Amino acid sequence: MAETERADLGAMVLRLGRRLLAMEQPILERHGVTMWAYVVLTALRDGPARAQASLAAAINADKTRLIPVLDDLQRRGLIEREPDPADRRVRLLGLTPEGRRLQQAVQAEIRKGEEVILAKIKDQAAFVRALGELSA
Repeated sequence: MAETERADLGAMVLRLGRRLLAMEQPILERHGVTMWAYVVLTALRDGPARAQASLAAAINADKTRLIPVLDDLQRRGLIEREPDPADRRVRLLGLTPEGRRLQQAVQAEIRKGEEVILAKIKDQAAFVRALGELSA
């Protein structure tokens, strides 16, 4: 196929994204979390506590849309919100042990599903690396 005959990157990424979301949705439902909740848990996984505003910026979410997700995660004991000692108006977010366990369990299942999709590609590491670079 000539270069001009291939689908546009946006079209290909959209189809892949839809396929991935269709694979992930039943996993998220089994664990009782939404995609936004999983995104929040994953963003909080590796770092020290984060302010709500910096979390919203990191995951490209509107702060007002994020509040109900955070409320639900806190109510379920998956995250903690603590006042920032340096600025009592700011709330710092962190995972609870249960939140960490849930994030890891969901991610493990998602990665298994991704393996099925990636099995079609000879150089999986190069694809994942390129996708990471393009999406950064």
